[in-house]
Amino acid sequence: MTMTTAILIPTYEPDGRLPQLVTALRRRDPDRPILVVDDGSGPLYRDVFEIVEDAGATVVRIGRNQGKGFALRVGIRTLMRDYPGYDVVTADSDGQHTPADIERIARALSARETPTIVLGSRSFDGDHVPGRSRFGNRVTRTAFRLVSGTDVRDTQTGLRGLPAAALPWLLSVAGDRFDYEFRVLLQARSAGFVLAEIPIATVYTEGNTSSHFRPLVDSARIYAPLVRFAASALLAFVIDTVMLLMLQALTGWLLFSVIGARLFSGTLNYAINRTLVFRGGREVPVRRSAVRYLSLAALLLAANFGIMTALTESGVPLLAGKVMTEAALFIVSFGVQRSVVFAGHRHAAEDRTDSPSTPEDDAQTGDSSRSLEGPTGSRGDPALARRE
Repeated sequence: MTMTTAILIPTYEPDGRLPQLVTALRRRDPDRPILVVDDGSGPLYRDVFEIVEDAGATVVRIGRNQGKGFALRVGIRTLMRDYPGYDVVTADSDGQHTPADIERIARALSARETPTIVLGSRSFDGDHVPGRSRFGNRVTRTAFRLVSGTDVRDTQTGLRGLPAAALPWLLSVAGDRFDYEFRVLLQARSAGFVLAEIPIATVYTEGNTSSHFRPLVDSARIYAPLVRFAASALLAFVIDTVMLLMLQALTGWLLFSVIGARLFSGTLNYAINRTLVFRGGREVPVRRSAVRYLSLAALLLAANFGIMTALTESGVPLLAGKVMTEAALFIVSFGVQRSVVFAGHRHAAEDRTDSPSTPEDDAQTGDSSRSLEGPTGSRGDPALARRE
């Protein structure tokens, strides 16, 4: 690893594997900055973190469990302040990431000439891989490929190389829990960053029982943007189809029927997507987003008519042709709306379930005490205490 790479380890209720990892990393490079973010583990784990500090890592403590995404942003902001210009490698504390693989990711990151997010990708083949991990990755990988057009083998990996140029952007990405890492992958390309994968060892201990990933709750957070968009698109599809069939029956003119149905359903779809699906779209002025949406709608309309004309003239029934056409254009529409139409200045407009935490929300830095104070109010304890 280069001298300009720091290691960031977010953790919640860690066991003895965290001190082992920090000790092994320290042996490889005693001067490497290692930052451990305690995501509200509580007093029962104080001894573990004292051992980690004795091993040479810096520990930032969050008073109340806020989630992995929140902890990552706190760590990123801390490293940006203390080690400006450093790349960052994130790793998990449960023993799934070996010191050798962490070093490999750092070397691959430093070797890149263009801003690249380097992912440590595990193999999910073999009987040693827990069923829930295999299933979860398969579903997430398929969903990510359908939405982004990019095939990422391990969308759930916590071993990532983050270039220094990406750190300010990463602070703006929404999501406080495991959904944060998925959103980073979804938004990386539109933010100007390349995704690259490096094979790493696949390590699972005790059936992966140490993982704090909650399959139902966290999967719902991850897939929420896709589900909302799909529901909005389905509603528009139903309305558009009904209108199309009605107008076609009344006029017998396909072009007029397609345009009329799309204008009605498109207006409704725009309002829903702007206010409910891509909530960051509210930050974009109505006139600007409306022009973008209409431009996209015009392009999709032309494609819709062209595809449907080709299908119906080849003998495909109108309804079947409609279904096939909409399915083909669904992915294109989501990608463009996410990255262009409703993309605010933070590049996180596509999937906010609430306002994303800014660096100032995550932590406010003190002076000589170098303490961190968390957000007050409904988010919980204003307690982020840093020990060195």
